[in-house]
Amino acid sequence: MAEYAILLYAPVLDFEEDDGGAARAEHDQHSEDLQREGTMIAAFALEPHTMSTSIRGDVITDGPFLETKEVIAGFCIIEAPDLDVALEIARRNPICHQGGGVEVRPVEGWVIPTRPVHEH
Repeated sequence: MAEYAILLYAPVLDFEEDDGGAARAEHDQHSEDLQREGTMIAAFALEPHTMSTSIRGDVITDGPFLETKEVIAGFCIIEAPDLDVALEIARRNPICHQGGGVEVRPVEGWVIPTRPVHEH
């Protein structure tokens, strides 16, 4: 079975609005559904985009500082027999009706270190 990354894009303004936790609860339920189905391998919600640090060449800046209306809110890795099934799974993500969208990409490979790469 192939693995696919589903990148979640949310409107920038939605990150700043408080809906009482309703949107988060819907995402939590969606995550539980995918886990129960056995399709989700891993999922990560990201801190707000205002917490990011960007590196462009030799320049490091606080924040994303990209001219964009959407930011990456999180991502998950799923297993699906093919892209069509992966798209159906991605289409069910609540962000699709919460003003955002998803991007689906095949996973090329995994790197799981078996020992620390660098010790301090």
